[in-house]
Amino acid sequence: MSNWIECYDPSTNSWHRLGRIPGLLENHVRKGFSMAAIGDSIYIIGGRLCRKEIGHEPDEIIEVELRVLPCVLRYNITTGVWSTCAPLGTPRFDFACTVCDNKIYVAGGLCTLDIARGTSSAEVYDPALDEWRPLPDMSVLRYKCVGVTWQGKVHVIGGFAEKADMTTLPWAWDTIGRCSAEVYDTDNTKWGLVMGMWQLDVPPNQIVGVDEKLYSSGDCLNAWKGHIEAYDGKIWNEVDGSHLETLSSPISISQANWPPIKRLYITMAAIGTHLFFLAGYRKPGEISRLMSVVHIFNTSANRDAWRSLEPMEEDGVKELCCHGCVVTRHGS
Repeated sequence: MSNWIECYDPSTNSWHRLGRIPGLLENHVRKGFSMAAIGDSIYIIGGRLCRKEIGHEPDEIIEVELRVLPCVLRYNITTGVWSTCAPLGTPRFDFACTVCDNKIYVAGGLCTLDIARGTSSAEVYDPALDEWRPLPDMSVLRYKCVGVTWQGKVHVIGGFAEKADMTTLPWAWDTIGRCSAEVYDTDNTKWGLVMGMWQLDVPPNQIVGVDEKLYSSGDCLNAWKGHIEAYDGKIWNEVDGSHLETLSSPISISQANWPPIKRLYITMAAIGTHLFFLAGYRKPGEISRLMSVVHIFNTSANRDAWRSLEPMEEDGVKELCCHGCVVTRHGS
């Protein structure tokens, strides 16, 4: 078992492997990292290194955490070549990451394996210089936060948050902090704290920007909560026609030769005005039998916005170690 990158082509509804992430020993996996795309390059940033071991029970796999990684790798989708980039200034995992003006911004995350306390540090990567530069600290320590570029600014939303100088009412702030966001203005090089932007006590799972709105479909406890919500700058509202029972009840996608199945993962990506939901399912009792399904939601449609593509049966086991990124090639 090891990490690899897979590519989904929406024009053909097909998957293919681009190759393994280099530098990992057998049964070692990189988790909690981030992916970002600039031009023809995909960047693998940070994360934590884990080793998979066979347990004492049948089919039991034990995960041993080894260390937090500062390393950054780049994969060129045109040449198929991997290269090593300048490492992060601060090793981190479960952090916010987004691209703004062809630079990669990261903020927050966990820096150690033994203490569940986030960091307020942030930094930016310039691929032209192959250089990470520190940014001003956020006002709040955060991890499991989500990064998105919206209205020309870097947003770090939600997460498990606390003030660095916490002395009173820590639990009260923790609840409030998860609902807040930090907004970085690249022109003024300053962070601003926005209270109540997420409006949920549970940190978000994914947030993407399409046109003038942000879209979300779940949180860190439930990646799909039954519908899509949109944020217009003031409040999150359920998108009309976005409820999809297929994703809520995996049993309903079963075909004649498929008994009830279990959803293993789901991730979301935005291409143009469309939201792609990529889900993987496993037949109970058969670990090696996997089926992937892609559902597409058109945010610009007035009705019948959902479209589900033909399911694909695959071999082997998949584990979602990071959300994907979108690479748009010229002419496609």
